[in-house]
Amino acid sequence: MAAAIEPVLMTVEEYRQMPERAGDIQELHWGMVVTLSRPKMRHAKLQSRLARLLRPKAESLGVVETEVAFRALPEYDLRGADVAYVSRRRWDATDDDDNLHGSPELVIEVLSPSNTKAEIHEKAVLCLSTGTKAFWVVDPDRKTVSVTVEGGNPAVYRVGDRIPLPMFDSHLDVSEIFEG
Repeated sequence: MAAAIEPVLMTVEEYRQMPERAGDIQELHWGMVVTLSRPKMRHAKLQSRLARLLRPKAESLGVVETEVAFRALPEYDLRGADVAYVSRRRWDATDDDDNLHGSPELVIEVLSPSNTKAEIHEKAVLCLSTGTKAFWVVDPDRKTVSVTVEGGNPAVYRVGDRIPLPMFDSHLDVSEIFEG
């Protein structure tokens, strides 16, 4: 009987030593390099709109940015959030030559045709277990936002609904996300 071959897990430090591949977006998931497809303009516009809508609500508490790189599992994971909120304390404490350790307090993923349910679920579970207080999945086709809070079940919000933002003592109208 042949011995099973154990996969060799790559660390973030080893990943950073890899040559950049022009045109590819890569992340490190559970010690394995994953190549992602580039999003289309609708995706980028939604990311920009979400960041623009959330920044005024969060400005005194922290930072809202797009494409925030974070190390959910510090040694073997380096991912990006389409949109993220990070508290001022954590943002300022992050070394300029590193990435955020743990997941952002708010992670927003805008669905792309290449995303699978399993992939989004896995990212939600990972983020919610490593610092995320709320994980959003924005579906541009259905015009819905699924919000899962730490320790809770997903709630789906549609145009006409308001998404509560307890970390900002505020809310966001779903219609604002999808207009324009």
